Amino acid sequence: MLPTPPLLHAHPDAIVAWRAGHPVTRRVFMAHAAQVADSFPPGRHLLNACHDRYRFAVTLVAGMLSGRVNLMPSTYTPEVVRQLAEFAPDTFVVDDGVDAARHPGLPEHRFPDALPSTATDADTLLALPPEQLVSWVFTSGSTGAPVPHPKTWGKLVLNTRAAAQQLGLNTGERDATTAGTSVGGASAAITVSFWAKAPPTTPTARSLSQTPGADGADLPPFTLIGTVPPQHMYGFESTILLALQGGGAFVAERPFYPADILATLAATPGPRVLVTTPYHLRTLLAADEAKPPVELLISATAPLPPELARQAEQAFAAPLLEIYGSTETGQIATRRPCADARWHLFPGIQLEDRDGTTWARGGHVETPVPLGDQIVLEDSEHFTLQGRGADLINIAGKRTSLDYLNHQLQHIPGVTDAAYYMPDEDHGGVTRLAAFVVAPGVTRADIVAALRERIDPLFLPRPLLMLDALPRNATGKLPRDVCKQLLAAHHAGRSGRSPQ
Repeated sequence: MLPTPPLLHAHPDAIVAWRAGHPVTRRVFMAHAAQVADSFPPGRHLLNACHDRYRFAVTLVAGMLSGRVNLMPSTYTPEVVRQLAEFAPDTFVVDDGVDAARHPGLPEHRFPDALPSTATDADTLLALPPEQLVSWVFTSGSTGAPVPHPKTWGKLVLNTRAAAQQLGLNTGERDATTAGTSVGGASAAITVSFWAKAPPTTPTARSLSQTPGADGADLPPFTLIGTVPPQHMYGFESTILLALQGGGAFVAERPFYPADILATLAATPGPRVLVTTPYHLRTLLAADEAKPPVELLISATAPLPPELARQAEQAFAAPLLEIYGSTETGQIATRRPCADARWHLFPGIQLEDRDGTTWARGGHVETPVPLGDQIVLEDSEHFTLQGRGADLINIAGKRTSLDYLNHQLQHIPGVTDAAYYMPDEDHGGVTRLAAFVVAPGVTRADIVAALRERIDPLFLPRPLLMLDALPRNATGKLPRDVCKQLLAAHHAGRSGRSPQ
């Protein structure tokens, strides 16, 4: 580990971002970050709510330059925002005018409308001590209170450089075995080494090389286009840090709908890397539009069916790598589903079994962390997944737990008994949660309204069934097969059929 890891691993005049098709160099980026840092109000903690990915990155670096800490909650419900304010009373929100009302009770600081168009001659404080706290990321605790996990700069750098190595995005400056010179030279290149291992039916080996741009500046060795928000840990790592530490660039826009994603890809100079999710891959493949070729596809946030991976590789003429990780650990493994079901651990990461639970430690993991999945260790570098933890809920890239959801539901005034139910996973779309509630004198609408104040809308139950009593067994449990029958009876009643 370097004693003072640099903020950006790129030549001062290298392109680090694209905004509306226009390049932004490192010098200009750092000038913007310095101005934003000077504009901050008092307070050590900030909630970075900028929708624009470039503004998010500038705010992040501005916070780091000024010694502030970024708060990253798993959701932005009024209750979570209130709990964040209790955790760090000096928190202020930085937003760019999109969804500003999501943060009631916190002082708002608007991202500057105007930024300098010219750069300063020198980058200010380009390196930071590895022990500097950059962010608190929060997971959902079973009692409802967000659980904080620290992210220090040195560990984030280790994480990002390991990811670049795993994804084959090492520049010549980083990897002596890679052809090319240091970033900033016209011959700098990165080689996607795993492509050489591809079977004959998949794309062949290629390299991502800098080429002169229309304005005379060298294009970055890769550009990241993300469909996930930078506030999500996956988006934070793979669309922001991977560019800043990997010598590449990122696109400021965050396209969501298929037509917007494809248009952004087509408008972005190559080499292009699409950072996305299984949900977005499904919608992209269903769109009846030409797919611009990319150099690499990256997927995370939910399990990726092998058939979907094969279809994506064929449609985009590029290999697809899947990332495994969690908010607590960050990214810790990758695999190429079309070639190998095994996951390959990042350098330095170790897994060990403790009484039936797999723990991750070493490398960039701040402290040993239990993993919520059923894991089989193949050797010191590889593992396979046998199934997701029974309590873990992952819908469209957002995670929570049944314990957390049940806690929120059961503590609504008037509810005497309640339970969430996660149906079998629907590989054809987003799986919808159901809930069974006993609440005499309380309406369904009242319960839904109360839940909206407590949980992310993605986890609202559809349907929410009002019952006179829950059919719990002698041990007080509500068996899964009973829940399945209750839900089947509900659907059959709506359709006029008898349940099977």
